[in-house]
Amino acid sequence: MASNRRDFLRNTLLGTGMLATGLAGHAASANAETSAGRKGKNQKQRFNMCGYAAPKLDKVRIGFVGLGMRGPGAVERMSYIDGVEIVGLCDQYDDRVEAMQKLLEKQGLPRAKSYSGSKDAWKTMCENPDIDLIYITTPWSLHTPMAVYAMEHGKHAATEVPAAVTIDECWQLVETSERTQKHCMMLENCCYDFFELLTLNMARQGFFGEIIHGEGAYIHDLRSLNFAKEGGYAEMWRLKENYRNGNLYPTHGLGPICQIMDINRGDQMEYLSSMSSADFHMAAMAKELAAKDSFFSEFDGKSFRGNMNTTTVKTYKGRTIMIQHDVSSPRPYSRIHLVSGSKGVACKWPDPARIATGHSWLKDEEMKSLEEKYTPEIVKRIGEMAKKVGGHGGMDFMMDWRLIDCLRNGLPLDQDVYDAALWSAIAPLSEKSVANRSNSVDIPDFTCGSWKTNTPVELTLKGGGTTGVKASKKTESDKQLGI
Repeated sequence: MASNRRDFLRNTLLGTGMLATGLAGHAASANAETSAGRKGKNQKQRFNMCGYAAPKLDKVRIGFVGLGMRGPGAVERMSYIDGVEIVGLCDQYDDRVEAMQKLLEKQGLPRAKSYSGSKDAWKTMCENPDIDLIYITTPWSLHTPMAVYAMEHGKHAATEVPAAVTIDECWQLVETSERTQKHCMMLENCCYDFFELLTLNMARQGFFGEIIHGEGAYIHDLRSLNFAKEGGYAEMWRLKENYRNGNLYPTHGLGPICQIMDINRGDQMEYLSSMSSADFHMAAMAKELAAKDSFFSEFDGKSFRGNMNTTTVKTYKGRTIMIQHDVSSPRPYSRIHLVSGSKGVACKWPDPARIATGHSWLKDEEMKSLEEKYTPEIVKRIGEMAKKVGGHGGMDFMMDWRLIDCLRNGLPLDQDVYDAALWSAIAPLSEKSVANRSNSVDIPDFTCGSWKTNTPVELTLKGGGTTGVKASKKTESDKQLGI
């Protein structure tokens, strides 16, 4: 009996210890999980950057970092905008910087200061006190580090999409922008495309009634570009991003829908669920290329993201959003851009863009009448020049012009750091949902509750619209892309 009693006590204590360890581990795991999820609910906002107007800049002095795929077009577009001084050009490759110096000379502008020859050259440029804005067009993984460093050194930051690739990076952007009171804008050019601006203004004027549902996408066959050995992305960085399985590039379709729904400015995303198909193309293409060229051997056998990802979002006000991402199927290009309201609907793709208030799409004459009535002021002011300059049909130039005009006139930006963080956050959150059988995932509130009182995006040019532009031709980048 004594022996049995000792065994009983020993087993009980061991069991208790194991239970305690398990509970502690579970608690730690739960705390880690809820810490990130609670941050937007319990953390107090340091300073509200939504609606914030930074001090006016008579001249916006810009430093560009990343002169590969997107950078050259940005430099050229900015060269046509009055009140801009291009003072810094940065890339790790010397020849890219020199090519942009020649572009400036061609435009009759003085050479900028060159920063190159090192992967850290951008830090030196950010430390230059004679720069107001750092314009970032580098691989995705560098967007947040560069934007944060720029803001910490007294610069506004404008970064290509996505602004961040992890939730922690999203919070870094928010916290740094609030602390430094420097703008951090994600360069979501699709918010400035013509039909997107038209439908945003129509929504503002109540044409669609209550907005119920929206759809956006990035459906673009990029296989040849992502696998391009030469003339593609440096060090094959974008192909490597496709090892992640989720909605990796959501912002082109999502941004315009969020503005129409007043996300971060009257409504907020609550949770999402995401699902990916299998990969029917990428791994097979890597294998085929590797059999012909050893350069591609490192990609053979890798697990790539599924062809199609579909992510659905529910907002606190009961609206729904669908975002799709497919860059590896042989399909025509589409961002969908569907806006469904209680009184009407609009859809941009497939072409032509259409609007309806019932079972049938409006006729051409009716569409023309709506365009005349609802074309927003920014398009009337700069639309034709934007088409001449180029940049994806003009939306890139309209975005750049609007950014400069806001900075020069001390106006709030159309896209603030909360938009940059939230729209970018969809990618890592979708990865988490896909990895967990499409279970729903809570979406952080990067505004810390201020979305309830933040005001919607303004389409008027009140206090602005004063920035001039120079006559132009289509940008070289558009010619190269065949746009």
